[in-house]
Amino acid sequence: MLEGKAVVEETDMLQTMQHDALGLAAKALDFFDVTQSTHIACFIKKEFDRTYGAGWQCIVGTDFGSFVTHCSGCFIYFSVGSLAVLLFRGSAAPEADEANQFADVETIKA
Repeated sequence: MLEGKAVVEETDMLQTMQHDALGLAAKALDFFDVTQSTHIACFIKKEFDRTYGAGWQCIVGTDFGSFVTHCSGCFIYFSVGSLAVLLFRGSAAPEADEANQFADVETIKA
């Protein structure tokens, strides 16, 4: 696992879900090398799908930008060392939502 603690950059998740996300990232880093970002993302995504229902998306890497629409309460962007993790439950049609359950978030990792 990488040295150091995870730093949550942005989130709207409940504390318990945040704790699960950080724990799964640490567990993934025990199983996979830091260079295996696709495997890490797959591991985290599948565990969140299993625990919280389908529709989760996960992006892991050292240099990426994003602009995503997500369900409210279902977004976290954090880093562990030089590795960034973006985890969210996606939304297909935010314009159809009148209750504003969806949010757009831009993340940039340099």
